[in-house]
Amino acid sequence: MMKTAKWLIERLPALSLFAVLLILWQFAVTFGGIREYLLPSPAAVYAALVGDQIPWSRHIWVTALEIFGAFFIAAAAGIILGTMIAWSTLISRALMPFLVFVNTLPKVAIAPLFLIWMGYGILPNMLIGALIGFFPVVINTAVGLTQIDRDLLDLGRVFNAPKWKVFAKIRIPNAYPFILSALKITATSAVVGAIVGEFVASQRGLGYVIIATQSSMNTSVAFAALFWISIMGFLVFGFVAMLTRILTPWAENPDNQ
Repeated sequence: MMKTAKWLIERLPALSLFAVLLILWQFAVTFGGIREYLLPSPAAVYAALVGDQIPWSRHIWVTALEIFGAFFIAAAAGIILGTMIAWSTLISRALMPFLVFVNTLPKVAIAPLFLIWMGYGILPNMLIGALIGFFPVVINTAVGLTQIDRDLLDLGRVFNAPKWKVFAKIRIPNAYPFILSALKITATSAVVGAIVGEFVASQRGLGYVIIATQSSMNTSVAFAALFWISIMGFLVFGFVAMLTRILTPWAENPDNQ
């Protein structure tokens, strides 16, 4: 009970802000003469959420697979590439220009190519999301593995520790805060990438629902889809925040050092 109360108190400002915005939104639509197809009221959005007009569970499941798949692919690829860059100067010189080139490509323009190569489905949307989100992980991993206190590295040399052991015991723990900070960015990028893929070509998913409602101007359903997308983004971000508390508690609570 104490932990629950503390959790609610810590999040009371954010919850209060959301509540105030919802009330203002409802009043603006109800008394401001705003038409529902332009801006639906929160009540209309809630009705769309709980109604059976859209098979939400099917679309939510597809988009959730794409978002979480994109996140984990981006995280794994980014950490591996960042480690390779930090491990060898030669690899760094070879990979970095290529990775920068890939990162500068407009992802919306690449999305149709993924669909041509792989067809419709979940995998192309996962890869689009991963492509958008992996670069910050690469950079932060490489920085975290190379920006080490020289005294720690000297200590490893004193004990004649091999290079792999210095990486495992010194460099990788030092890189945790850098990697986790990048993963918070990737959490939102994976959401964007998956939805972009569904916008381009998809027959399932929340992005498809938003596109499908354009012709009928059923904006309450579109807002309901946006709500579910935001929930998924919160879940991925919350997963990273949980990892941060577990792996780097000193970074979360600097006063306890």
